[in-house]
Amino acid sequence: MLCNVHPEFHYFHPINFFHMKKGFLLFGMVHCLVLVGFADVRLPAIIGSHMVLQQRATVKLWGWSAPAEKISITVSWDTAQYSVTASRGARWISEIKTPTAGGPYTITIKGRNTLVLEDVMVGEVWVCGGQSNMEWSADQGLKQSKEESPSATNKKIRFFYVPKSTSQYLQDDVQARWVVCNPEDMLHFSAIGYFFGKQVSAQTGFPVGLINSNWGGTPAEVWTPAELVYNDPDLRKAAEQLQPSQWWPHIRGEAYNAMIHPLTNFAIAGVIWYQGESNVGTHWGYRRLFTSMIESWRSAWNNRFPFYFVQIAPYAYGDTHINAAFLREAQTQAAAHSKTGMVVISDLVDNINDIHPSLKKEVAERLAAYALGDTYGVAGLHYKSPQYASHTREKGAIRIHFHHVPNGLISKGGAPTDFQIAGSDGRFVPAKAIIEGKTVLVFSTEIKEPVDVRFGFTNTSMPNLFSAEGLPVNLFRTDQ
Repeated sequence: MLCNVHPEFHYFHPINFFHMKKGFLLFGMVHCLVLVGFADVRLPAIIGSHMVLQQRATVKLWGWSAPAEKISITVSWDTAQYSVTASRGARWISEIKTPTAGGPYTITIKGRNTLVLEDVMVGEVWVCGGQSNMEWSADQGLKQSKEESPSATNKKIRFFYVPKSTSQYLQDDVQARWVVCNPEDMLHFSAIGYFFGKQVSAQTGFPVGLINSNWGGTPAEVWTPAELVYNDPDLRKAAEQLQPSQWWPHIRGEAYNAMIHPLTNFAIAGVIWYQGESNVGTHWGYRRLFTSMIESWRSAWNNRFPFYFVQIAPYAYGDTHINAAFLREAQTQAAAHSKTGMVVISDLVDNINDIHPSLKKEVAERLAAYALGDTYGVAGLHYKSPQYASHTREKGAIRIHFHHVPNGLISKGGAPTDFQIAGSDGRFVPAKAIIEGKTVLVFSTEIKEPVDVRFGFTNTSMPNLFSAEGLPVNLFRTDQ
């Protein structure tokens, strides 16, 4: 048996073990087999049969092989041939152009061995990230997922479920695989992710790939590169106040390293995100943390993709009764960041003592409406909740003006609730409110000369004020 042994592999020789000629022969045979095994072209888990590639894009295919190995790639959607030579570090990466949405296609990758990827779709790819409210599925008893399961056979929707993992160092692969949406796998997949993908696909006709990478209980710090947290005194201070748990990590960057970074060569359309409950106690640093996280992801992907997220729901946190309002305010401020969007769900809570509201389908529909209107340009959608714009002082009252109220405001079940008003002493008392067209007039007989207004600004507020289109008005305060 002949085998050319490269000098780089000499450190494998356990000389003291082989005392006989037969031993050296056995070692040579094993050594050759090892080399051949390492020469095989290999792919990361995110690249495989049944995957969805981002449409109308230059996407990356990459993997490992023997050093300097020449690799050719062909795709069934055109006649172009791509070739690449692996580096001396045994890595290779190639860029290919994808067509408009369609499929199924095949991709053939040839080196010393041949890999054929089958049933590949081209469409839209979205990462579904966050903590437990994004993670929740029928596994946690969600009725909506269980009811949907029997009809969840859909070849246009593909799942990639990243398992929970952490690392102190950046990783380049995960243990997962693409699967076609089916009733069984849908039961275990993010309910919000599934319903989001279903609506986007139904409205656009595009195949949708959903990458599920989330972990219940995790603060945003673990999803942010550690150096960004360590190098910012305020973010470091907030991170040091995080409470360890046996159920989830709290060390900065560890989930990012293992569950996000391995995906960053894979082209995506955008991210949907539901997280924040675990940062209520450090709400004062959340805006900077969250926007830093978003920018770090965009930098890693080299793509300023849209990032749509869910404002945390009303819940009885048992603190000062206002910390969650501060966190929601921080999320509102973060929504002013470039190419982000926030959906308000203060009306989608069935129990303020349950941190996991069960109405995940409705949350997903609001995220999908945002993506359809903002990213895909679907006309006629109202997807932005009314938001405080300004206020004017009138005799004994304050008038609130709003953004995103094209057809005015309504209140459900009586006069608008959850308003407070204060004078110059900063003491807030319950207030009455009257809808007047696209504005609200707020007043109280206790405050003769009002200065500031708060709306929905407690942990558990579920106001009844909506746009005429049915979207809840976002919380706000005029005081600082």
